[in-house]
Amino acid sequence: MKYHVRKKAILLLEDGTIFHGKLIGDQEGTSFGEVAFNTGMTGYQEIFTDPSYYGQLMVTTNAHIGNYGTFSEEIESESIKIAGLICKNFSYNYSRVKSDLSLEEFLKKFNLVAISDVDTRALVSYIRENGAMNAVISTRVDEINTLKKELSEIPDMAGLELASKVSTKEPYFVGDENATYKIAALDIGIKKNILRNLAKRDCYIKVFPYNTTYQEMSSWNPDGYFLSNGPGDPEPLTDAINLAKEIIENDHPLFGICLGHQIIALANGVSTFKMHHGHRGINHPVKNLITGKGEITSQNHGFAVSRESLESNGEVEITHTHLNDNTVAGLKMKNKNCFSVQYHPEASPGPHDASYLFDDFIENIKKSKA
Repeated sequence: MKYHVRKKAILLLEDGTIFHGKLIGDQEGTSFGEVAFNTGMTGYQEIFTDPSYYGQLMVTTNAHIGNYGTFSEEIESESIKIAGLICKNFSYNYSRVKSDLSLEEFLKKFNLVAISDVDTRALVSYIRENGAMNAVISTRVDEINTLKKELSEIPDMAGLELASKVSTKEPYFVGDENATYKIAALDIGIKKNILRNLAKRDCYIKVFPYNTTYQEMSSWNPDGYFLSNGPGDPEPLTDAINLAKEIIENDHPLFGICLGHQIIALANGVSTFKMHHGHRGINHPVKNLITGKGEITSQNHGFAVSRESLESNGEVEITHTHLNDNTVAGLKMKNKNCFSVQYHPEASPGPHDASYLFDDFIENIKKSKA
């Protein structure tokens, strides 16, 4: 059993509210970001490495974090993407045969500031009531006024373009080059398990940077196009929106997930908005309006597509709806080969109810090639 002398730490919200905790490990420091919470019981490693969480201080609602360590194959990108971690009970000791690092070692590897012993139930209730907001975690517990001043200079998530921070700098390939289908994927924060899901469906994927043009993508002559998940506000991503418009105009098979879903909406003149506190977890109920079936889904988004704006658009229809708050969870175009969902069918972490969407994408490609 390891014992630690724990340094005091705080979480300071932009409205001045303070939550007290203790430093995890010895990675002292200060980290800023928008505070967000995830309700998943498992999958912390995938969450921490998901590019969609870039710039966010992650609150885990599960009472115990770190108890099964980390495993090098269970990452969604090459590094931790959250800005900091806030949890209740942190497990320095872990138990799982295939783990190769403790969570403490994993966090230290990426120099992440993390705090525990926070009353996360009270914190999450506060966010639900008052909305997501910028915050700072720090071991500088005696410098409240200084931290408040520094925090006031951090930009709001609304209007913030973050895809460029997490996108690949150069194109790269995934899968078997002799596969049946070629997919051009726009990386605006793509997760590895999305690429795995496409590759195992006989796809060879070329992943392009966030600001790639239609001409650059189409010159590879792909069979289908994919717009990935990612962080930040979709509205500033004018290059991606223009790309989606051209793909749609040429009626190529197009599939979008999360941020990609919002980009497709904006390309159709449908507006998006910043949510009060977002959807983040692996048990979100969604209804498929086409089949009438329910799905339990993995979700991670702080922006959403406007239902009112979509319903007034004659070119697009709602295909999925979130049963908790009736927000738009999926859409498709009526006269084009294009559809998208707000949630994460690659289920990493999470349930596999929605994995059929990758099959639907392949079927759309087959029809377009027939």
